[in-house]
Amino acid sequence: MSDKPVEILSEAKAWKLLEGSVLGRLALCVDGNPELFPLNAYAADGKILFHTSPGTKLRELVVNDRAVFETDAFTSRSGWSVVAKGRARILTDAAEIAAAEATPLHAWIPTEKTAYVQLDVDEITGRRFVFGAEATVV
Repeated sequence: MSDKPVEILSEAKAWKLLEGSVLGRLALCVDGNPELFPLNAYAADGKILFHTSPGTKLRELVVNDRAVFETDAFTSRSGWSVVAKGRARILTDAAEIAAAEATPLHAWIPTEKTAYVQLDVDEITGRRFVFGAEATVV
């Protein structure tokens, strides 16, 4: 890890962190109204997969398929954040659904999940942070 307080990560490093994460936040925007949804997800091969129930997320994705997924982690000394942007689509093809069901993605809460959504990532960025005292401006 770098000694710099902020390190811009390469796409490869950002993907590695994202692929090791299981929890993040999905950001959507419809009619100028932003929404943020915490959810568990599975990331691999340039895609992020999540499982959901009918409701706000699915309705908003039909109106605007552009979405952002953010995940992060931290300790008392350092942290990181990865942001992935792309187009989301509800999986309807039987083969795609079967492939989604074969991933390690599983529901965390006992609610009925009827749809798989895949975010095809077209931009990913990441930053690693070293925590410390605020710099003094001279």
